[in-house]
Amino acid sequence: MTELMNQPTRRQMLLTVAASLAGVALTTNSSQRRPPATFVLVHGAGHGGWCWQRVADRLAPKGHRVFAPTLTGLCERSHLASDKVDLTTHINDIVNEIKWKDLDQVVLVGHSYGGMVITGVAEQMGSRIASIVYLDAFLPSDGQSLMDVVMQLGGGTPPPTPFSGAAFAAFLEVNEEDRAWVAGKVTEQPPGTVLEKLRVSGAFLKVPRKTFVRVTKGEQPFFKAVADRYATDPAWQVHTIDCGHDMMIDRPDELTSILEGAAGP
Repeated sequence: MTELMNQPTRRQMLLTVAASLAGVALTTNSSQRRPPATFVLVHGAGHGGWCWQRVADRLAPKGHRVFAPTLTGLCERSHLASDKVDLTTHINDIVNEIKWKDLDQVVLVGHSYGGMVITGVAEQMGSRIASIVYLDAFLPSDGQSLMDVVMQLGGGTPPPTPFSGAAFAAFLEVNEEDRAWVAGKVTEQPPGTVLEKLRVSGAFLKVPRKTFVRVTKGEQPFFKAVADRYATDPAWQVHTIDCGHDMMIDRPDELTSILEGAAGP
């Protein structure tokens, strides 16, 4: 009789099994969950922080910190546009974003013209950058301006001037559904930002993780050249995506996945 009383009841056995399964599920979910990362997203010419909203809306719920400042003289900061706004101004915008908000282990992302900016930022703030991502972006050599990079590689297809409106959105190969929305958002790019030459020591190459994302629709030679240069370099991850230049608008889910991968395991 005592022996029967010591045997577990059916209910106790079921509770034990359920608890064990819950523990396995919790362990599995914990192992799959990425640690939170800090993303600083730098937009391209004519754009503003608005262009990153879809990506930010996907990253933030996962616990990541996301900063997408608008550069001086553009969009909601277009009232600050002047002949004095240049590449250095925009580099300082991002340097100060990192410095004054005490950001560290940053995943620094630059789209298009933003590649010029993040290269300059990495020259100054490399110790705070864990990963750098060039999203169909310019990557200058020492002493080059954005215009120099374009001209060195055959010029490509010149964008409409100014960098604003429907013609610019079409040039970017924005999907049809979003084209009018983008056309209403883009603003003129301060001329000094494409003419100022950047001093590059190569500090950006010391960033631990480096990624280049290349798009295929409306592909420009200066972006393809960077992708080709690093395609076989084990220090770089290179992705080729079939979409227009504004991947953060056309393919936010896929870009979110790439950025989380760039943040590390």
